[in-house]
Amino acid sequence: MNKVKQTIHQNKLLFLVLLAYIGLSIFMPAKALQSLQNSLYYVKEMLMIMPVILLLTSLISAWVPREAIERNFGQNSGFKGSIFSFLLGSFSAGPIYAAFPVCKALLSKGASISNIVIILSAWAVIKVPMLLNEAKFLGPKFMALRWVLTTLAIFVMGYLTSRLVKKEDLPEKDVGNETKENPLHIVSEYCLGCGVCEIIAPNYFKVVNKKANLLRRDVDEEELTLIKEAVKKCPSKVIEYTEVKVTTHDRG
Repeated sequence: MNKVKQTIHQNKLLFLVLLAYIGLSIFMPAKALQSLQNSLYYVKEMLMIMPVILLLTSLISAWVPREAIERNFGQNSGFKGSIFSFLLGSFSAGPIYAAFPVCKALLSKGASISNIVIILSAWAVIKVPMLLNEAKFLGPKFMALRWVLTTLAIFVMGYLTSRLVKKEDLPEKDVGNETKENPLHIVSEYCLGCGVCEIIAPNYFKVVNKKANLLRRDVDEEELTLIKEAVKKCPSKVIEYTEVKVTTHDRG
């Protein structure tokens, strides 16, 4: 019984949707059938799009260095980061829900909240194919004026959101706080199990069931060079190390 309650608690939205369908089926069966058809259409669309998006997020997490994301989309990327974010959102394809896992991956790699807002907003309302259709049906003047005003609003929203919402306000597991609490961290789901890290620093890494595991999290100064070498040579870039004051052992 407790397990059932826990499952319901963890999937509250899904159970509310099911209850809504049951209610419609009892009182408005025609509406229930129409709703089910619409839902199946969107599920089919998601099944076609989401595998590609999940592959993209996996590539971002596994292959794109954190330093590159921080440099181009991070807090200190400045106006350049805002422009890159705007272009990324403008030239992206797919419905807006496809943007969320991409933005989550970027956020966990060090992208700033303001740039995430810019990507999401541009993805939703400034995609280039949409602009072409807008110009065709509503006229180039309407499209151009709407684009200018919307673009200004997007940058303002990005700035205001970054002032009102901090990364600490977001769910910890979504912004890489595990890396902040533990300077040494492995994103194990993307590990290839090649064993390079274990060869370089066997006191810290061990491959179990084709996945690298940490044997310890405290960083010893004497092992720091090996740890950094393992981070550098990891082919899938899943080992993350945040510079902190390391432990020094007195051999005296």
